[in-house]
Amino acid sequence: MTRPRTDYLWIAVFAVLVTFAIPWFLWRDATTWAGLPVWLWWHVGWMLLASVAFYLFTRGAWDRGMDVDRGV
Repeated sequence: MTRPRTDYLWIAVFAVLVTFAIPWFLWRDATTWAGLPVWLWWHVGWMLLASVAFYLFTRGAWDRGMDVDRGV
């Protein structure tokens, strides 16, 4: 079984999402913005990015991986 090139792209995207989910480089940094620590803003932004990535993933790669015919 061979994988299409897009499958390897999605594997890389999700590896990056997991790798940077925890902002190790912001630990012990007391910088705040709009009253909240920067690391918290990082998490908010990262969850938005992860949501967009998962939405895009479900638009094509999910159906192909699950052998689902979209029927659209």
